[in-house]
Amino acid sequence: MKYLKQMLLILLITLIGEVLKYLIPLPIPASIYGMVLLFICLMTGIIKPESVKETGKFMIEIMPVMFIPAGVGLITSWSVLQTMLLPVCLVTIITLITVMAATGRISQHVIRKGKSGADE
Repeated sequence: MKYLKQMLLILLITLIGEVLKYLIPLPIPASIYGMVLLFICLMTGIIKPESVKETGKFMIEIMPVMFIPAGVGLITSWSVLQTMLLPVCLVTIITLITVMAATGRISQHVIRKGKSGADE
């Protein structure tokens, strides 16, 4: 019953994200609205982390299953993708390197800031 309540809470936040997408005419996916809303609720204490913890862990564990439809879509679109394979690979590699570098820099900054804050 606990898992059902947690899933319903997450689905409610997702539904609110869908409504926000409908009401706010910005090119932002409804899932982003939902994630930001859940984040705000968790940070402000409106929703306690324990209220969604187990279901959240479960959803993270099964996340690889969610990539199966995307993989099947790539396979079925192979004839279209094949003609532009080199540019897609180059963009993917450049993006990967950029994201890794930015994440590393931001992580280093946060770690340094945390260490200097602990010294004070």
